[in-house]
Order: sequence, then C-alpha cells, then structure tokens
Amino acid sequence: MTNRLSNSQSIYLQQHAHNPVDWYPWGLEALDKAKVENKPILVSIGYSSCHWCHVMEKESFEDEPVAQLMNEHFVCIKIDREERPDLDNIYMEAVQVMGLRGGWPLNVFLMPDQKPFYGGTYFPKKDWIKILNGISTAFKNQYDQLNQSAQGFGKSLNRDITEKYGLSFQEISFEKEEVKKMGHKILEEFDDTWGGLNRAPKFPMPCIWAFLLDFGILDENKDVMNKVLFTLKKMGQGGIYDQLGGGFARYSVDSEWFAPHFEKMLYDNGQLLVLFSKAYARSKDEFFQEKIEETIDWLEREMMHPEGAFFAALDADSEGEEGKFYVWTYQELNAHLGGDMAWFSELYQIKESGNWESGYNILFQVNSYEEMAEKHGFSLEDFKLNLKRHKKKLLQIRSKRENPGLDDKIISGWNGWVSSGLCQAYLALKNPRYMDLALKNSTFIWEKMVINGALFRNHKNEISYTPAFLEDYAAVIQAFLDTYQIVYDTSWLYRAKSLSERVLDRFLDHSDGLFYQNDPQGEKLIANKKEIFDNVIPAGNSVMARNFHRLGLYFYDPLYLETADKMLKLVHPLIAKEPEFMANWANFYLEKVVPTAEIAIMGKGSHANAEKFLEDYHPNIVLAATEFDDQLPILENKNSDDNLIFVCFDKVCQKPVDQIEDALDQLPLLNDTIR
Repeated sequence: MTNRLSNSQSIYLQQHAHNPVDWYPWGLEALDKAKVENKPILVSIGYSSCHWCHVMEKESFEDEPVAQLMNEHFVCIKIDREERPDLDNIYMEAVQVMGLRGGWPLNVFLMPDQKPFYGGTYFPKKDWIKILNGISTAFKNQYDQLNQSAQGFGKSLNRDITEKYGLSFQEISFEKEEVKKMGHKILEEFDDTWGGLNRAPKFPMPCIWAFLLDFGILDENKDVMNKVLFTLKKMGQGGIYDQLGGGFARYSVDSEWFAPHFEKMLYDNGQLLVLFSKAYARSKDEFFQEKIEETIDWLEREMMHPEGAFFAALDADSEGEEGKFYVWTYQELNAHLGGDMAWFSELYQIKESGNWESGYNILFQVNSYEEMAEKHGFSLEDFKLNLKRHKKKLLQIRSKRENPGLDDKIISGWNGWVSSGLCQAYLALKNPRYMDLALKNSTFIWEKMVINGALFRNHKNEISYTPAFLEDYAAVIQAFLDTYQIVYDTSWLYRAKSLSERVLDRFLDHSDGLFYQNDPQGEKLIANKKEIFDNVIPAGNSVMARNFHRLGLYFYDPLYLETADKMLKLVHPLIAKEPEFMANWANFYLEKVVPTAEIAIMGKGSHANAEKFLEDYHPNIVLAATEFDDQLPILENKNSDDNLIFVCFDKVCQKPVDQIEDALDQLPLLNDTIR
C-alpha cells in the first residue's frame, strides 16, 4: 500500500508513504479537492528526525481505523517543515494565536480556503480519535461558526509585524552605553554553574554567545568573555556533544547539557563551528580545537554528499528508541576498556547502574583533562593519547550498531551555515582540508542550487526544488562572503552581490524596509510572513541586514548600507527591550557603535598577511586582499606595488602601514574613538 507521498524527495514524507492515511503533499491537487468536496483540510507538519512525529505515526497514522476516519472526513496533507518553513511558520503562528502550545508534530485543521480554525501538536491515539470525530461533526453542524473563527485567525495571521510590535522608522544614534546594557541584560540570566542561560530545556543558541563574545572582546571585558568560554566548555563537555563521534545534538532536556534530544541538525553544527572556531582563535584553548576537529570529522564521515554538500539531519532514534545508538551500559564499556575503565568512568560519569534511563550511560564530562591526568598519574599528553585511542575504538564498535536515520536532502541555507563554519575553522586552525571542504560546499551551492539567478532550498537526486526562502538566501550570501575571506577570489563577492540583488527584487516590503520570509511573487499563501526574532537560527532579516552592511563596504554601495541601517533602526526598540531574542541584531548594533574597519591588504604576500591578520579573530572588520591592482571598490586607488595595509572607516583611511601589528593597533574598541 502506498499513497501520494511515495514520489516525494523528502525522507519524512516517504516515511508516511505506506500509511493507510490517504496523504497528499501540499499542492493544488489537495487544495482543489478540499474546495470541490467542501471538506476540512488536515495539515500535519513534522520532520524526519522528530521523535514525537514517529510516535504519532506509529500510534495513529499506521492504524487502519484511525486512517479510515481521517480519509472519510478530511483532505489530509503531510508537510516536511524543513522543505517548507514558510507553511510551518504560518500554521505554527496560527496555533499559538489560538492560545495553544506549538511544537512538532504540528497538526492543524483548515477550512477549504486554507484558513486555520483548530490545531495542536502530538495527540495520543485516544485523544486524536475524539478530535477527529468532534471536528468532523462541527464542520457539518457548525460550519458558519468554524468559518467565522477561521476568518478571524486568517486576519490575525496577516497582521503586519510592524503593526504587531508598534515599530516605525526613527533616526537614532548608536550609543555604547546602550549596547553594554544589551549585553548585561542577557547575562542577568546566566547560569553560573553550567553556563548558558538558566533554564531547561537548554538550547545552544549560538547567536547569543556570538554577540557576547564580540561584545566581550570589544569592551575588553574579561568577565563577559570568560562566561562565553565557560558556556562553550560546558557545552563541549556535556551529553549534548557526541563525545565519541563529534557533533552537537539539538538541545538538552535539562539545564546541565546532560541528556540531549539526540537528533543532530546541520544548522546547529554549522553555527557552533563558527563559534567554537572564534573561541579557539581568541583563547588558543586546545579543548575548543578538539571539538572543532571532531565535529568536522563527523560531518565529513557521516553527513557529506560525494560532491561536497552536507545532508540535513540525523534522527534521534534507532531500533525504535531515542538515543540508543549513543549510550552505553557499564558492562559494555568495561569489556572494551579493561584496566582504563576507572579513569574513563570518572571522566565521563559512568555508573554501574547507569547515569541515565534503563541502566544506560550518557558520556558526560565534568572534570578537565588536566585534572584527570594529574589525578591518575599521566602526563597530559599521554592522557590525551590514551583517551583518543579509546574513543576511536569505541566509535568503531558503535558504528556496527543500527544507525540513526539520515535525512539526506541538502538544504542550501543550512549548508551556508556549515560553509561559514568551515571557513572560520580554517582561519583558526590553518588546516588546508577545511578550506577545501568550505570551497567545495560553497561551489556545490552555486553550481547545483542556483539556477538562472535564483537560489533553491532543497536538492536531492540531482534535482534542486522548492524556491529558496529568505533564511536560505541570507545564510548562503553570508557563506559566500566568508568564502571570499579564505580564498580572496572576488567571484564569491560578486556571487553574493547577485543573490542580494535577487533578495531586493523579490522579497523586499518597500513599506517598511524589511524582507518577507517567502517570495510574495511566488506561490500565493494565506499570509506573507516576516521573521525578525533570532532563534536557534538567526532571523533571515538580521542576517540579511548584516550581509548588506558587509557588501556595502566591499562595494562602497550606499543603497546596501542604507538598507541595512533602515532595518536596524526599525527594530531598535525590540533590541533594547529583548536583546536575548534579537541577539544577531544586537551584534549588528555593536558593529554600528564600534565602526566596521574596511581593511585592504595590498601587494606581494597579501593573502598570507590576510590570514595572519585574521587568525586571532577580530570582530567588526571586512577584509580584502590582492597582489595586483583590483577593480573591487574597497581595493581601488590603493597601489599594490607598495605592499601596505590600509585600515579605513567610511572610506577614510588611517596611515597605511606595512606591519600587521601596526594595522591591528588601528582597530577601535568599544570605549575608543577611531585611532
């Protein structure tokens, strides 16, 4: 038995292709059927690595009587939220407007015109049957009331974000005291014991720590910097990090980074590569280097397409159990580690009865390598070598288990985050393999996923499909800018510029200067949404604003700079009020307080000098390098024969110098004026 999902590229939709439910993919066939037959639409949204999505499928969607009830009374549509974040955004907001809790699986009931009237997340089978019966009865007997409710929710969904939050463009000055308040306001919730913000579940939220790292550096505030590094250390020691195989899970269910929700998402790991690489560049702490190297090894080993792109996600489940692939009994470990079991158990908090559920252990580090080496009579080098040897052995043993499901679609925006992470890792560690991986990844996106000037979101089986959303354009443009800063081939800047022109042409709302998440000129939806809040993935608008700022400085383009400024000034009241949820915007605000340095490195050896300049990580710079005279505006009128470094601000240059240290001394800090 198969349904209409069997021809889908999506692993998630294919997982439901053999359900007795008569699922449709989102499209005109299903939407027209609902209108012709005057049936309510059931939209069920999830993704391949979603644990509770699998649970609801097994309980309800694989059950013949439940499926018969769904088929008789509803037009049933399955959506992969990773393929269609626009639809997920619309219907998630609808459920929240209804006063209900959001999450996945997301199940929403619509009138035939696509407007929602009821919804929720996971429903146990018993409750699901009651809801199906109740809604089918109400649709027949109380149609007008349901329709009136749906019209109200539809109106709410179309409420513009500027109206919703009372935003209007105002001229403002960028003040150092205000950006300090933003940073310290976030840190009011800092968890002094475990790092991160004091809450459970605990998400990595890279954009928060990226802002605070930049703020700490530019404010010369060691306390802030130490809190960022402490957070990353605890994260890297936690169960949220795969201590054997590398890579981070999506979040921990507790406040200690201990027990993860075991799915691994590409976007998290790309952003965390950026962050850990910057942390290593500033601290030279080899612990961060280890996490960078192990995570890239995992990406290359388990997540990489043969042509250099990366797959979307790994499931949390294997053999029908969440986390089973990653956890160990004491007896298993003892059988493989022999005489080293004592210190290994102490390092990772292994208990004979298990430190987690059902007698299993999650590898969870508390003590440092230095402490453990000293306590157990090893030199630090010997301890690390022994640990590496045992981790390699256990990884090989673990690889023979049933692997978690791989979602092998390629998502352009998520690959953009990984490309940026690989670029930053290369700058921090100078491993040429990382440059090669970054370049192959960016090249794949450009050659396979940009067609006739338009970016596509998804790629699988040599087919690129689904026009990209703002978040995809933003992440890819950022990745191309970062790729330029490791190879100094200006084609990457021009590619970033061409995609940015597409964003301006297709996504801009001229009434407020913000960009829609979906292309309003494309498929007609019941609402065109904008996203401004920075979440586990920063808002497409905040990333795009920073992209326009960087491009404006590379190309001396006033339109780009004005576009970025207008966006920042519009959302400024929200940044000041809720910096935790506007952290990438706050970072852009910081960049306006401490002006972005326009750096041109000219002449013979310029590329090597540029790498040297960037190896310690300095916020708020755009850097170009060339050995020849170049037409790129930031490089124009700067003679390449002189082998000089130019540090400029708003096209006005400081005294050219020939030593990197002298150029670095020209970079301003938060409490400086331009030196």
